[in-house]
Amino acid sequence: MKPTPNTRLSNRALAFVLAGGRGSRLKELTDNRAKPAVYFGGKTRIVDFALSNALNSGIRKMAIATQYKAHSLIRHCQRGWGFLRAERNEFLDILPASQRMGESKWYLGTADAVTQNIDIIDSYDIDYIVILAGDHIYKMDYEVMLQQHVDTNADVTIGCLTVPRMEATAFGVMHVDASGQITDFLEKPADPPSIPGKPDHALASMGIYIFTWSFLRTRLLADMADDNSSHDFGHDIIPSIVKGGKAMAHRFEDSCVTSGLETEPYWRDVGTIDAFWQANIDLTQFTPPLDLYDTTWPIWTYAESVPPAKFIHNEDGRRGYAVSSMVSGNCIISGSEVSESLLFTGVRTHSYAKLNRVVALPDVRVGRHADLRNCVIDRGVQIPQGLVVGQDADTDRANGFRVSENGIVLVTKAMIDTYAAKA
Repeated sequence: MKPTPNTRLSNRALAFVLAGGRGSRLKELTDNRAKPAVYFGGKTRIVDFALSNALNSGIRKMAIATQYKAHSLIRHCQRGWGFLRAERNEFLDILPASQRMGESKWYLGTADAVTQNIDIIDSYDIDYIVILAGDHIYKMDYEVMLQQHVDTNADVTIGCLTVPRMEATAFGVMHVDASGQITDFLEKPADPPSIPGKPDHALASMGIYIFTWSFLRTRLLADMADDNSSHDFGHDIIPSIVKGGKAMAHRFEDSCVTSGLETEPYWRDVGTIDAFWQANIDLTQFTPPLDLYDTTWPIWTYAESVPPAKFIHNEDGRRGYAVSSMVSGNCIISGSEVSESLLFTGVRTHSYAKLNRVVALPDVRVGRHADLRNCVIDRGVQIPQGLVVGQDADTDRANGFRVSENGIVLVTKAMIDTYAAKA
């Protein structure tokens, strides 16, 4: 169905967010929550970026498929995204894995997560479906990508990042012709194909796909009947369309949203402890690579009603202050030194403590004289008095904390319990 004049394509589209993955490379940070539910940026969750992009693009019909330890994610969506009103034909439906089509309880793959909900999607009365990964940090106008999909009469349009060619070995890589049509799709190739005219760069898949719903519906039913399929977009659906249909690449730089402060298109997979820490710490820079203060493209989330942050004590050696840092609401910096750090809601730091390049998730408590550097502190952790973290990797490991490849220390409740038992 072609849109009527003066109607945005996003009005006829559904954003379907795949948010069932654990994100095992985040180690203990995802022991109790799926990767999309991991905190980011002081008050948001990772999933808020895909959902906010959809809402800001004009897509007000959204569904989110959950699976691994989904309670935290579901609760966040219910609390933070409950402002959508069904009577205005807008919604965020939560679609947990269930025994909807046969006896299999779990989603078998990314495509199967959509297949198992075909009857629900049919009821939405949409023309286009925008498949989104729920675990990346970026700002993007999906309306621009939708327009390209319609203008090129594509079977599928795939969001692509322009990356240095040899960095593309960790991605699905597109080989495209001069018109942007994808002629080959390679999963994590050792020798990635370059972009025409840019021999040192490659196009890597963002995990964003746009289909006309009637086309995808037919493909999904055929895929469901194929016993040899893994029922996955990247492994099955997309390669088959590339071979026998029309798959078009959409370059992220054509639709990324910037405020004027960002110097280049921003997209991050915060899927490791190092990447998660770095992306959060980057936000404390004088001019951060991602502008969260852009009110024209807000990142919507659960807006807790909390008091402002407070800084107390003003004595030599016991002065509560924070420099080059982001400090969220309901934090109390009591006689502590905080520098180049990001503190989420409800953090408390006590006298004589020092925090340098620390990412502290909500409700962390830091005891007196603690000295924390280059670390991620999980939600609700209580740091004992005098604990030193981030100065000696061997000591940190001996104390039961996880040390990443780049020397970032992860501290969780269970690790603190182990440390306390040894003390």
